[in-house]
Amino acid sequence: MIDINSKSWLSIPVDSDFPIQNIPFGIIRTKGNAPRPATIIGDTVIDLSAMADFGFFDNLGIEDLTPFYKPFLNDFIALGKKHTNAVRERVAEVFSAGNDELKEYPEAREMILIPVNDAEMLMPVQVGDYTDFYSSREHATNVGMMFRDPDNALLPNWLHIPVGYHGRSSSIVVSGTHVHRPNGQTKPDNAPLPVFGPSRQLDFELEMAFITGKSTELGNNVPVDRAEDYIFGMVLFNDLSARDIQKWEYVPLGPFLSKSFASVISPWIVTLEALEYFRTKGPVQEPQVLPYLQSDGEKTFDINLEVLIQPEGSVPNSFCRSNFKYLYWNMSQQLAHQTVNGCNINVGDMYASGTISGADPGSYGSLLELTWKGTKPVHLPDGSVRTFLLDGDSVIMKGFCEKDGLRIGFGESACTLLPAKKIV
Repeated sequence: MIDINSKSWLSIPVDSDFPIQNIPFGIIRTKGNAPRPATIIGDTVIDLSAMADFGFFDNLGIEDLTPFYKPFLNDFIALGKKHTNAVRERVAEVFSAGNDELKEYPEAREMILIPVNDAEMLMPVQVGDYTDFYSSREHATNVGMMFRDPDNALLPNWLHIPVGYHGRSSSIVVSGTHVHRPNGQTKPDNAPLPVFGPSRQLDFELEMAFITGKSTELGNNVPVDRAEDYIFGMVLFNDLSARDIQKWEYVPLGPFLSKSFASVISPWIVTLEALEYFRTKGPVQEPQVLPYLQSDGEKTFDINLEVLIQPEGSVPNSFCRSNFKYLYWNMSQQLAHQTVNGCNINVGDMYASGTISGADPGSYGSLLELTWKGTKPVHLPDGSVRTFLLDGDSVIMKGFCEKDGLRIGFGESACTLLPAKKIV
């Protein structure tokens, strides 16, 4: 862990998500150059391939430096935490206040340091497989009350297993991507037959996702007490959902077209090591879970989350504030359950948390809950009303930890919604 009192000689704005203690990893592209790994301190992007060019990583025990030049972070992550943590610490050392190593390489400074507005952020990893969990008790209860039975909202299995499903990895996109409203079948309540057309109940889902940094062989499992050894880091995750399509299609096999049109992640992967100072305990689990899921200690993180909606031509409006620590099932339990049947995992796989809702209505992590299935519209200061998302809306998700004056953040997951495309 990088010292919480460390300072950088780089300028860092007040309330920046990226102090020297963070050092997240992402993939950038600049004019005339190929995609490559980078990190960020304050508003300055740091080109890791350029640092490798000038020998800054020569003494870290990394024999093959080619991962510093790849268009995805998968090979870099596969170096293992010993080496990726060494890179984080080396970057922090070079840019710590009082360090003048870059003065020996005046030609390097221009190549290594990039203004944030000059760097295009790309997908940080090539996602092979993607699982979406359903780990918020409050969210699952709200949905159960709306669509099933208010007195028995949770299904019988929910308190015993981290419920999840395998999603579509190809449509996970990076922040800044424009997303078209999906087309599909829906079944109006009073209609005898389904109809086809654009979704009229497009929703966001406030989630986070973790990325695995180690692979396993088919037939092996990851024990719950070793799961964090396999987790590289985390991103914000907007699991966009077409609620009307979902309602018609989800029985009996669950979400399909209603979820696979786009999910939007933040571009910087924040490592577990950067979050170490913000560990906390999750909710008490009753009844007691089976032994392979029993997880003691501070196995989650105090991450403040917010969703804003910006209507076209207007300003952002805060819709909800939640926290990652509200999740009933933690990441270690999710990964242990994912692999307990022998399912093999790979470097770069992504595992979303499911919608993160709290007990207070202001902490509900979806419009489905915030407007209670559209029956309680939200009135915005510009005079517009929302039950679900409109074309032209931008959805902005933010997340950060803060304690004792130290703030570690994730940046943004942002997307703008476009009209549905015509079917050919």
